[in-house]
Amino acid sequence: MHDGHAARRVVDIITGSWQAQALYAAVALNLPDHIAAGQRTDASLAAATGSDPDAITRLMRLLLAMNVFEQAPDNGYQTTSVSELLRSDTEVSMRDMIELYGEEFHRAWGAIVPAVRTGTSGFEQAFGTSLHAYLAHVPGAGPRFLRAMNAGNVFFPDVLTAYDFSGGHTVVDVAGGSGRLLSVILQAHPHLHGVLFDQPHMIPEARAHLDGAVGRDRYDAVAGDIFVAVPQDADVYLLSRILQDWDDDRSVALLSNIRKALPENGRLLILERVIPEDGSEMLPLLYDLHLLMAAGGRGRSLQGYCDILAAAGLHLESVHTLALETRLLVVAPAAAPMTHE
Repeated sequence: MHDGHAARRVVDIITGSWQAQALYAAVALNLPDHIAAGQRTDASLAAATGSDPDAITRLMRLLLAMNVFEQAPDNGYQTTSVSELLRSDTEVSMRDMIELYGEEFHRAWGAIVPAVRTGTSGFEQAFGTSLHAYLAHVPGAGPRFLRAMNAGNVFFPDVLTAYDFSGGHTVVDVAGGSGRLLSVILQAHPHLHGVLFDQPHMIPEARAHLDGAVGRDRYDAVAGDIFVAVPQDADVYLLSRILQDWDDDRSVALLSNIRKALPENGRLLILERVIPEDGSEMLPLLYDLHLLMAAGGRGRSLQGYCDILAAAGLHLESVHTLALETRLLVVAPAAAPMTHE
């Protein structure tokens, strides 16, 4: 006998990407900006975007059902809290994230079958190069990727309540990108000095943000290779969504470098999604597979993190829940650092 509920579930799952691409179309056509500026009818939106009027009507009908926009009392369109996050002129805009997921990552997920069969990234299958090489060599791709990642950083303020920074002096953000997490911490704790550590081409991006956010005298920007060494003797080290990009061997190598630099009373703060053993949270499972599609990376269970920490002479001290199913792992030095050949 045909199971109508199961069939509906299949249809809901398989059409999920259509909603994602409709949201991407809204951003690519700048619909939130146009509606906020007063272009509030199908005809005016079609004219403003150079689009087919009938196609705009059909797209907007779906976006209304998705609560991206809503009908105004005069039957025009108006923005919602969702579409306000997609405008280009707001500080908390998520449009760069939507564009990345709707373009490059959408193509990478299209290669899911060869990626699963080979264990190599869907991005590499689709583009013929790794994500890291693409970001380094395609003009504008690196800064755009950073902006997209910044759009998903809504859990950064939660770190301030999850960990007590009052007793520290120096915080090192390892592979800290544009320094958004570091600036959140420095703004909340004026007594702290920050160190942004990343590859040379990332330093201008970090300075551009940190100079305005906290001032040049509150931080140092240091270029280097995280797999060679990291700055020494800070009170707190940060690793935000970095270990997810690397296999266990590379992750242990990075963590070992931090262990060598970490004082006995220092702490390492790791921000990652943790795969639940019971499958109770969907987002970490989705992002685990997304990491394979995007860069050949991987999520880990709590035990998986404990294993690589132990191999680097570290141990997990506490776990804190942040927004968007993200976890803060507070890590301390083990009794003695382990050596690796």
